[in-house]
Amino acid sequence: MIKNYEEYKKAVDTLKKWAYYYYVLDNPLVTDEEYDRLYKEVEKWEKEHPDKIDKTSPTQRVGDVVLEGFKKARHITKMWSMEDVFSQEEFKEWVNRIRKVIRDNFSFYIEPKFDGASLNLVYKDGVLIRAETRGDGEVGEDVTENAKTIKSIPLSIDYKKLIEIRGEVVISKKDFDKLNQERMQKGESTFANPRNAAAGSLRQLDVKVTASRPLLFYPWGVGYPIEVLNSDEVSKEEYQKEREEFVKEFRTFKKMMDFVYSLGFKEPPKRGECGDVECVFKKYDEFLKIRDALPVMLDGMVVKINELEFIDKLGYTTKYPRWMVAYKFPAVEKESVLKDVVVQVGRTGVLTPVAILEPVEIGGVIVERATLHNFDEIERMDIRIGDHVIVIRSGDVIPKITKVLYHKRKGTEKKIPRPTHCPVCGAEVLDEGALIKCQNLSCPARVVNTIIYAASKNALDIEGLGESVAKLLYESGLVKDIRDLFKLKIQDLQRLPGFARKKAENLINAIKKVKGIECWRFVNALGIEHIGEVASKKICEKFGVEFYKHRPEEFLEIEGFGPEMVKSLAEYIKVNKDKIKELIKLIEPINPKKEEINSIFKDKKVVLTGTMSKPRSEIKELLERLRAKVSSSVSKNTDFLIVGKEPGNKYEKAKKLGVKIISEDEMWRMIKEE
Repeated sequence: MIKNYEEYKKAVDTLKKWAYYYYVLDNPLVTDEEYDRLYKEVEKWEKEHPDKIDKTSPTQRVGDVVLEGFKKARHITKMWSMEDVFSQEEFKEWVNRIRKVIRDNFSFYIEPKFDGASLNLVYKDGVLIRAETRGDGEVGEDVTENAKTIKSIPLSIDYKKLIEIRGEVVISKKDFDKLNQERMQKGESTFANPRNAAAGSLRQLDVKVTASRPLLFYPWGVGYPIEVLNSDEVSKEEYQKEREEFVKEFRTFKKMMDFVYSLGFKEPPKRGECGDVECVFKKYDEFLKIRDALPVMLDGMVVKINELEFIDKLGYTTKYPRWMVAYKFPAVEKESVLKDVVVQVGRTGVLTPVAILEPVEIGGVIVERATLHNFDEIERMDIRIGDHVIVIRSGDVIPKITKVLYHKRKGTEKKIPRPTHCPVCGAEVLDEGALIKCQNLSCPARVVNTIIYAASKNALDIEGLGESVAKLLYESGLVKDIRDLFKLKIQDLQRLPGFARKKAENLINAIKKVKGIECWRFVNALGIEHIGEVASKKICEKFGVEFYKHRPEEFLEIEGFGPEMVKSLAEYIKVNKDKIKELIKLIEPINPKKEEINSIFKDKKVVLTGTMSKPRSEIKELLERLRAKVSSSVSKNTDFLIVGKEPGNKYEKAKKLGVKIISEDEMWRMIKEE
C-alpha cells in the first residue's frame, strides 16, 4: 500500500517502465495481475490526493507512445480504454453509479473481451481506406497495408457512409503454439503469449511478415459516428447529424453489432443481452466455462449499457466511457520460481525437460509443473534453476514458461546441463540439437509410454489400463509389446500385486472390447510420430485398414499431409509391416462407412439468425452432418437463411440480396422429408 508521495512517485515510475516494456518493446517484465495490482494502488492514492497527481502517470492516459517507423494517423473519434472490475461487488458498484444517472430502465450488452491488439478500421464509400492502432487514443499508427493482409477484414462493405469499425486483432492458441515452434526451430525469440504475438505481427514494417501470420479480427464496436469527435476530418454539424440518425436507426448496441457482423465481419462465439445484474453474473459463469475450449484467448467479458441513447447521459471520464466496463477473468499467467528440472522419455525416445515449480494458483488450478520444450530452448532463453519465471496456463493447454525475469536474479541460479545419457535406461543419447533421443528400443520408458498411449481414450480406449498398470505389466514381463496385451490371461494378472479376480476380469474384458474398433483408433494406437487422431482418420478414409500396402507418394495425396508426415509413416510401415498385419488379425479394425448424403442442404451455404428452439451449436452440427456449409454472415452466395425468433440484420440483408429465407420449422420439415 502506498503511504506517501515518494512511494507514489516510485510506483508511477515502475508502472511507466513496465508499460514501456509491454507496449513498446513487446517484452513484459511482470504478469498482468502484478501490473493491475500496482495500477489500482496508484489509482487509489490519486483519488485520495487529487492535487498531487503526476500528469505523466499511466492512469492519466489511454494507451502508450506511437512507435517511430509508421505514419501517424488521427482517429476521427477518440478510442478509449475501459474500466476494469474483478468481482461481483465491483460490478454492482459500477451499476449503482449508472443508476444514479439513469432513472429509466436499461439493459446490458455482453460480448467477449479478446486478449489481442486493438485496431480501428475506417471505411468510406464502402471501401477500407485506413487501419490504425489505438496508440494514445487520439493518434495511432497507420497499419493499413498490414491490416489488408488479414483475411477476416473485409476490403469493402455494403455500407456507403463513413464509419469506423473497431475490434481486436488476435491469434488462435493453436496458431500461437505453431508460430513459437517455428521461431524456436529458426533460433528466434518466442512470443510470451498470443496477445504479444498478435500485436507484434500487426506492427511489422515488412508487410510480408504480417501476411505470413494467421491473424484474426473480431469487431467489438463502432467509433464514428458514435464516439467523441477527435479530428476535423468531419465537421461537427455533419457528425451530429450522422450520430442522431445512427442512434435512431439502431437504438441498442446489440442491434448495432448485428449490423456490423452482417457486413461480413467475424462474429464472436458468444454474445447477448441481459435485463438484470443476475443475468450478467450468469453470462460471466458461462463465459468462464467455455473460455478454455475457445480457439482464442479471452481475458474477460465486456459489459455495455445496451441503449445507445444513454451514451450522452453517462458520458466519459478523462480515461474511459462510463457506460462500459471490462469484467475480467482470473489471471492465466503468474510468476513462480523454477525449483528443478526433470527429464521425461516419450514413446518415440525423445527426452523432454519438465520444470518443477514453486506451486502457484492459476485460474483455480495449482500448477507445479510446466513444459520447457527442449534443451535448445533452455539454452536460448538462458533458463536456470532458481530463476523467477512467468508461467502461463490456458485450460487443457500444458502450463509453460514464457519468460525469465532476469532482473530478479541473485547470482545463485544454476545452469541446466544437456543430458548425455537416458535418465531411464542409461543408454547414450543421440543429440540432434532441438531433439535429444534415446535410441534404445527396449528402454522401459519407451515401451511403457507406447502401451499407455495405445490404451488411451483416443486410441484403443482400454479402461483400467493407465500408467501404473502399464508399468506393472511391463516390469512383470507379461507385456513387452502392444501385441502381448491380447495374449493376457486372467491367471497371469491374478499373480500381480493388487489384482484380485474381479479386477483381472475387468481388464481382460476391456481388452476384448477392442476387437472391431474403428480403423482410425487402430492407426492412432500405433503411435506413429506426426500421425495423430486427425491424420489417422484421413488415412482410414482414404485407404482403410490396409493402408500399409500403399506407396509413400500416395499418402502425399491426402490433404494436409506433408513430406515430414509421409516420411515418418513410410519408415514406420517399412520397419513394422509384420507387426501391423498381426495386430490387424488380433483387433480386426473396421473401415469407415462410406455414407452417401442426399440432403437438400448438401454443399449449400447456410446462415442462421434469431433465437432457435435448440442451441444454435446443435443445429449447426446437424446441418454440417448433412454436408451444409454453415456461415456466420449473409452474402449473395448464401443459399438459405434459416430464421428463428427475433431475427437480426441478417434477415434484412438476405431480403435485399434475394436469398431464400426459411423458418426453423420449415428447416425441420425439409430434413424429415429427406
